[in-house]
Amino acid sequence: MSDTGVLASQEDLAFVERLRAGDEVAFMMLVEEHQATMLRIARMYVSSRAVAEEVVQEAWLGVVKGIARFEGRSSLRTWIYRIVTNIAKTKGAAEGRSLPFSSLAGKDEPNPGIDPAWFQDAEGLAPGGWKTLPANWRGIPEDRLLGNETLQRIGRAIETLPPVQAEVIRLRDVLGWSSDEVCNALDLSETNQRVLLHRARTRVRRELDDYLRTGSEGR
Repeated sequence: MSDTGVLASQEDLAFVERLRAGDEVAFMMLVEEHQATMLRIARMYVSSRAVAEEVVQEAWLGVVKGIARFEGRSSLRTWIYRIVTNIAKTKGAAEGRSLPFSSLAGKDEPNPGIDPAWFQDAEGLAPGGWKTLPANWRGIPEDRLLGNETLQRIGRAIETLPPVQAEVIRLRDVLGWSSDEVCNALDLSETNQRVLLHRARTRVRRELDDYLRTGSEGR
């Protein structure tokens, strides 16, 4: 898959120059920002956290060695995550953990309580995105919808997802990445990324809807 979509920003390019100049502070800033996500991505493909940590260390070495060749055809973060994804896939294959897409996506199970009309179809402005809030969310005070407890509930729901679903929804809906960035960073086809995101959003929305409905009925 080629680097397409979001190109490196001027901020990215300036940061790359700092890295090329051996700026240790810049490198540590990069590690602090991306280490946790890189570890989660690696863990999708390898057998243990210890192996995932080895993958991430190898990826950072790849970043250091390869930064001189960074051409800006993707964002810096996409380039970094693609490195860790490729290393993790190679390591996972060596461990005999080459996983089919069906296992990455999770079980193709029905979604009880989920109305397909909640989601935009392929012709919508944001295919797979929500059309409207569920009816029983209306009238719920905004401070409850945006409160810490609700956000924590969303976080817990994401943590229960299959790892690749969880990472796709984190990147798309929490961090605001574009579909192109996610596809390139995680080495996914657009179709697979869309399936993963739809399944993740469906499960998270169901959990959140149940939580808000229960709270509303209890008042």
